[in-house]
Amino acid sequence: MDFQLSEQQHELQAAARKFARAEMPAVAEICEESGHPPGREVLRRLGEMGFLGVNIPESLGGLGLGNLEALLVLEEFAQISSASAFPLFEANVGPVHAIVHFASEALQRKIVPEVCRGEMVLAVSMSEPQAGSALTDLTTRGVVADGKVVLNGQKRWCSGGGHSDGYLIYTRLSDDPGAKGIGAVFVENGTPGLSFGAQEDLMGFRGVPSADIFLDDVTVPEDNIVVPAGGFRKLMEAFDLERCGNATMALGQASGALHDVVAYVQEREQFGKPLVDFQGVQIKLAEMQMRVEAARLLIHRAAVNAQDGLPSVIDSSVAKCFANEICREITGAAVQLMGGYGYSKAYPMERRMRDAWGWGIAGGAIDIQKTNITAVMVGRRFDQRR
Repeated sequence: MDFQLSEQQHELQAAARKFARAEMPAVAEICEESGHPPGREVLRRLGEMGFLGVNIPESLGGLGLGNLEALLVLEEFAQISSASAFPLFEANVGPVHAIVHFASEALQRKIVPEVCRGEMVLAVSMSEPQAGSALTDLTTRGVVADGKVVLNGQKRWCSGGGHSDGYLIYTRLSDDPGAKGIGAVFVENGTPGLSFGAQEDLMGFRGVPSADIFLDDVTVPEDNIVVPAGGFRKLMEAFDLERCGNATMALGQASGALHDVVAYVQEREQFGKPLVDFQGVQIKLAEMQMRVEAARLLIHRAAVNAQDGLPSVIDSSVAKCFANEICREITGAAVQLMGGYGYSKAYPMERRMRDAWGWGIAGGAIDIQKTNITAVMVGRRFDQRR
């Protein structure tokens, strides 16, 4: 058991930190003001740097590194803002990995290299108006016949909805009840019958677009089936990596807030001395540091235990729950330490606090993750319907 990063990992982390801190604050500010995600020129630049395919095989255009390396890079960008890091989130831990692990070779070669180059943004579409935490209640239906799949239904809370180039749609592909009938199909933006609702106006996550998706006789080749009916477990295995990404996005807000507030309390003076000289401030900073380090270790454990495959449900859920909770706590404490400056929109701290709450809702709410953890602990699933 080695808790030290390798020389290569340190170099990758340093390169990501240098790039993110030099180029992404301006991007984050534009995203916050406009509500739009980073532009295509930013994506292409990220692709050129290799940041959009860190843990994608070299044969598909990636760097061929592991999940830990991908999460190291993601945290550096997440420390700047959620919006500026979101393209890396989608490319390194998002639905592209369901394509890599489960799709046909032809579909992999069509999609994955473009994602790595920053020429395609891929989003996952899981939730529906009546199926969020109760995901197996989804009703969107895909009918397979004559070499095609015809999709009908409505999806909700799709991050990237309306802006992404392609969507991994969770859908029913058979009449089997519950999880047994669920699979996933890739649908390109612009496919006839695919349309989007208005962009959601959220408390945070500005620059991370979200919209309903409507599928009205959307027809795609049968080869676009990524996971057939009965493959729900496979989909959730891939989603466990996305949970680690969610945890890292939360960690980025927490570690970024800690970085900012440590600088602030050394510069800001009250009663004739810097705030950091007050013992109460020192204790709060130490508590924040402890939580950040603990969250980081849990996330890295999940990545390393996966041996560059897909993390386990308990490792990913423990990491996500803890990171989500400490992110809210630390960004709130940072706002309090900075006082009016923390509460002002002229500084990024209040944005961090707003975004912090979102990560504990997205990707499986905190309390749902805790039921998953307990299910693993006792060795059985809990039926919430009875």
